[in-house]
Amino acid sequence: MKGLTVRWSLADAPEGVEQELASYVEGTSHAKFTGMAGLRFKTWRMRPGEWFEGCYVFATDEARAEFQQGFTAGAADAPGSKIVGSAPILIEECDVVAVAEGWEGFRAEARS
Repeated sequence: MKGLTVRWSLADAPEGVEQELASYVEGTSHAKFTGMAGLRFKTWRMRPGEWFEGCYVFATDEARAEFQQGFTAGAADAPGSKIVGSAPILIEECDVVAVAEGWEGFRAEARS
């Protein structure tokens, strides 16, 4: 499986940015990526005051490369960049070695 991590720094982001990012994911971004061709799954992670990131896992190298090329070209204007006030500090490919589903199961939702 082919991974991609996109991370924004929140160190100099405006106050309240964490709530704005969470609302954006819940209201827009989650739906955008649900059912996306070539994507196995995406998670959104955040450490308030430190960073916000999207972690993508694609089915193929080609699917990752196509998404990465388009995203990188417009990264400074991506919704996350506009909310945070700066472009991503990291766009990094990786290989996902394995994914395990725990006893509690997988929940695909915007907020719990």
